[in-house]
Amino acid sequence: MRAPRRVLETALYADDLDAAEGFFGGILHLEKITRVGNRHVFFRCGEGVLLIFNPEETVNPASNPDMPVPPHGSRGAGHVCFGASAAELDDIRRSMIAAGIAIEADFHWPGGARSIYVRDPAGNSIEFAEPALWGFDDASEDER
Repeated sequence: MRAPRRVLETALYADDLDAAEGFFGGILHLEKITRVGNRHVFFRCGEGVLLIFNPEETVNPASNPDMPVPPHGSRGAGHVCFGASAAELDDIRRSMIAAGIAIEADFHWPGGARSIYVRDPAGNSIEFAEPALWGFDDASEDER
C-alpha cells in the first residue's frame, strides 16, 4: 500500500449545529453541501470537505442500512487549520474582529509562516495559516 496523498475530509464536533452553520457558512463563507437535522452539517472547502457532527447524535448506530457508518464522536475542543496567503490572513483578521470573534493568537512560526487562531462557537481551535508552514506552495487559488 502506498501512503494516502491527501486528506479528503476533516471532522469537528459541535453541540449547536445552528451556531456552527452560522460560523462556517456565514462568517467563513464555506459552501454548505448538506445538513441532516441535528446530526451533521457538511461544507465544501477547496478540494476537501469539513464535516461538523453533533457528538450526541453520531454515537448512535446508523439508522440507514444503505449507509452503515460506524458510530463515532469526540468530546472537547478539536482543531482544523485552513490555508491562507499573507494577504488573506490580513483580511481574515479584519473579518474576525468585525464579527466580534476574538483573535486567540497571531504570530509567525520560526520558519516565517504566519498563523491566526480563533475559536468557533463550539470552542474548537480554528487556525488560518500560510501553507509554507508545512512546506507547501504559498499562493492562494486566486493568485494562481
